Amino acid sequence: MILSNRYKTLLVQVFCLFLGLAVVYKLAVPVATTGSSIPLTKSKDNASKTNLIKEHSSGDIKNEQVIHMGTDPNLGEKLLIQNYPRENATILTLCQESDLNGMVETVRKLEDRFNRNYHYDWVFLNDVEFSKEFKQKVSKFVSGEAKFGVIPKEHWSYPDFIDQEKAKEERQRMDADGVIYGASESYRHMCRFNSGFFYKHPIMLNYKYYWRVEPHVEFTCDIDYDPFKYMVDNEKVYGFTITIHEFLRTIETLWSTTKEFLSEHSEYLHPNNLMKFISNDNGETYNLCHFWSNFEIADMDFWRSQPYDEYFKHLDKSGGFFYERWGDAPVHSIAVSLFLDREKIHFFKDIGYQHGVYQMCPIEDSIYESKRCFCKKKDDFTFDGYACGKEFFDAMGWKKPNGWEQYAD
Repeated sequence: MILSNRYKTLLVQVFCLFLGLAVVYKLAVPVATTGSSIPLTKSKDNASKTNLIKEHSSGDIKNEQVIHMGTDPNLGEKLLIQNYPRENATILTLCQESDLNGMVETVRKLEDRFNRNYHYDWVFLNDVEFSKEFKQKVSKFVSGEAKFGVIPKEHWSYPDFIDQEKAKEERQRMDADGVIYGASESYRHMCRFNSGFFYKHPIMLNYKYYWRVEPHVEFTCDIDYDPFKYMVDNEKVYGFTITIHEFLRTIETLWSTTKEFLSEHSEYLHPNNLMKFISNDNGETYNLCHFWSNFEIADMDFWRSQPYDEYFKHLDKSGGFFYERWGDAPVHSIAVSLFLDREKIHFFKDIGYQHGVYQMCPIEDSIYESKRCFCKKKDDFTFDGYACGKEFFDAMGWKKPNGWEQYAD
């Protein structure tokens, strides 16, 4: 009897499993995230990890390390790449060397709650190259590919149209006024990078979707489905968990600069926009509401689109990232609210998430129990007076959850 290669392979696998042997499959399966092929491997210990070193920079292949993991620290021995049709997506973190311990804790938590079942890549970016120690320690806990990249200098420095002396004077004034991060140059570079450049980084060009994750954050509920796949299947473009008000002192001219842009490009204003979320008077003023961008799952094609690209360039030319302290969160939120169909925006009400003192804890009993959440419902920030959950629900025309008033201050 002549057996096909498929059945031969199946018989070999069954035979090897019966004998209790560790099998290394020499087959290659396509990876949805990058379109490349990665060996399907099974390993008994970390000694069998395959380390692939690649170099990446702004134009050529430089300063990127990609590490393939063969074991899962939480589940023990398991397959590197399961037969799961992952979306073209990655987890993304912008961090520093000093964030090592917090980063390890965050990676372990998100892997435990979600990624150990899906093996999505994890991209780490910094304005300087990460040390070998940082790469090795963080990579141990990433179940997909850990990639490390350096931000191009031109994306983390002053553009030539900025008066640096004027910018310095404004930082000093903000510092004297007690504005958080008011004196920081690096914070401003970070906000500008997150507003207009992260999605152009050579590593990120391999992906369509990203999930932004920061060091020292908590994921307090099981994530027993693939949020990336949810975004794709439901044609969502931007997803969030927490809303909050911005400090007016940091964005005093952001809205007037936005209105200037809209006066020149009224065609970019979507007819089914979410203006009511960011303005209480139909666009005359900005109410300071925004999606907190330290957690966001989004389609980078939106940031790469002509409307957003032109909007960012208009903002950048005004100098507000340096002469004030414009954050990427209000910039993203204003753009999403104006240029997107509001039905493309998704509130992840079932992902428990905490950043500092603020958190989204599911207040609906069915979600809280089924997702095995350990956060305290009374600490949910969604309908807090300083949050903008009420404004978002009203702008979307949604009914609020039963009992939401008891969580509103």
